[in-house]
Amino acid sequence: MIELICVDVDGTLVGSSGDVAAEVWPAVERARAAGARLVICSGRPAFGLTRELAERLDPQGWHVFQNGASIVHLPSGRSRSGHVPRDSVQRLVDRARRTGRILELYTDTEYAVESTDDRARRHAGLLGVPFTPRPFGELRGDVVRAQWLVPLPEEAAVLVEDHDGLLLTPSTSPVMPDTAFVSITAPGLDKAGAVRVVAEEYGIALERVMMVGDGGNDLQAMRIVGFPVAMGNAEAEVRAVAGHHVAHVDRGGLVEALDLAMTL
Repeated sequence: MIELICVDVDGTLVGSSGDVAAEVWPAVERARAAGARLVICSGRPAFGLTRELAERLDPQGWHVFQNGASIVHLPSGRSRSGHVPRDSVQRLVDRARRTGRILELYTDTEYAVESTDDRARRHAGLLGVPFTPRPFGELRGDVVRAQWLVPLPEEAAVLVEDHDGLLLTPSTSPVMPDTAFVSITAPGLDKAGAVRVVAEEYGIALERVMMVGDGGNDLQAMRIVGFPVAMGNAEAEVRAVAGHHVAHVDRGGLVEALDLAMTL
């Protein structure tokens, strides 16, 4: 059977309503009862709504946040996260202040945004945290990830800008379809590397791991596991690398994937 099931959030666990369908949780319990470990594998941070979701999947386990930059063991708080070099962070801050673009900076446990734009406000709601703009200098600890929030048509221009060799990973959310989320992490930090770390912690071979996703930030992880599964709403590239395909997130796709894992 599949021993480890990695689950993306936006477009996989969370549908266009912004909620998790009620039928997902009994499917989660069936998978756990069969002996599978379940892992959040998301671009979202390890606090707010996403932490609550991780605790429902497995309160005693490891989970992947911030596109692999943040890897956290929930009960102990142990972290195997990376960080963005401080000089690169400062250049991002300078660019954000110069251009007026929305920049978010994240540690394992909190985030900061200086913009008061409505897009930043809506994203705080999506994360399930209060919207409280504050200076970046108030953020405590290493920055594990930065993120641009830009109108969807501006995504391509952002991706070709010089970012000091940092890794840029674009993604979208059905809850904010007008927005491109461009995640910025240190080179080598992505969902694939994080899935390797979690599998290693559990002593599980990658051949017995399933990754369920829908977006470009899921691709690398899907390429290294034995059972890549694409949601029915997945991007074309994701569908192309998947070994299995399930229904749209709003039509029970994740339930189908979890039940599939019990048969492989």
